[in-house]
Amino acid sequence: MIKNNNIFLVGPMGSGKTTIGRMLAEVLNLKFVDLDLEIEKKCGANIPWIFDMEGEEGFRKRESRMLLELVSQTGVVLATGGGVIVSEENRNTLKNNGYVVYLDAPVGKLLERTSHDQSRPLLQAGNPREVLEKLALDRDYLYQEIANLVLITDKRKPQLVADEIANEVRHFIC
Repeated sequence: MIKNNNIFLVGPMGSGKTTIGRMLAEVLNLKFVDLDLEIEKKCGANIPWIFDMEGEEGFRKRESRMLLELVSQTGVVLATGGGVIVSEENRNTLKNNGYVVYLDAPVGKLLERTSHDQSRPLLQAGNPREVLEKLALDRDYLYQEIANLVLITDKRKPQLVADEIANEVRHFIC
């Protein structure tokens, strides 16, 4: 059984967490929640503004507080931000409160999916490909550490990925 019937999607920016999460929630008749959107709602400001005003450290503190609030809910598909797993506390929170699915894709596909998105602060400074490569190198083992399921999303339609996750977890959900 999955604790609180919660499914958490982790992975790098552009891996499809939000898109697949919405579809997965619909298939399983669960509530969809996007961690970054919840932070923005609570703050009344967008993620780039929070990064500008408080830096990444300030944003990560907000992210951790919101994560704790959201994992206490029941029947949620939660799309997390790509960096949520940097904090050991967040990794433990995710591992201990639901089923964790790591969505991944090659850097080229991540770059393609994020290239026109100005709302990703980490990609606004420097070469986006180099940033994505470094993030992948730094974070992949952290995603792997907490994942119950790992899926590559690069050449697959989001609905097929959502259906595969649903088939994997359906027998764990009450």
